[in-house]
Amino acid sequence: MTDTIGEKTYVRVAARAGVSERSASIVRAGAYDVAIFSVRGELYAYENACPHQGGPIGEGIVDGATVTCPWHAWCFDVRSGKMTLGDFAALRRFDLYVEHDAVFVATEPEDAS
Repeated sequence: MTDTIGEKTYVRVAARAGVSERSASIVRAGAYDVAIFSVRGELYAYENACPHQGGPIGEGIVDGATVTCPWHAWCFDVRSGKMTLGDFAALRRFDLYVEHDAVFVATEPEDAS
């Protein structure tokens, strides 16, 4: 199921109840693999690619609000997408919303306009 809001297209990707606090849910949204994280009930979606060398960030270790890339241990704050040890890298964020337990993710990252 898809939905268009303004100029953005969203696709239904998961049930809200299926998104865990302990690991990411990796879904397909348009041409992208997207990792959805839950921190204290709030959902965040990012391209499933570490900005360092494209490692699958959604397969990384999730500890509270931090995810560690499984390839080279770069760490990111899931709430902001920013690297925890510097301000020179960030994950590509996707807009999302929840409606009736369904999670919808934009088919393009926020910075792609």
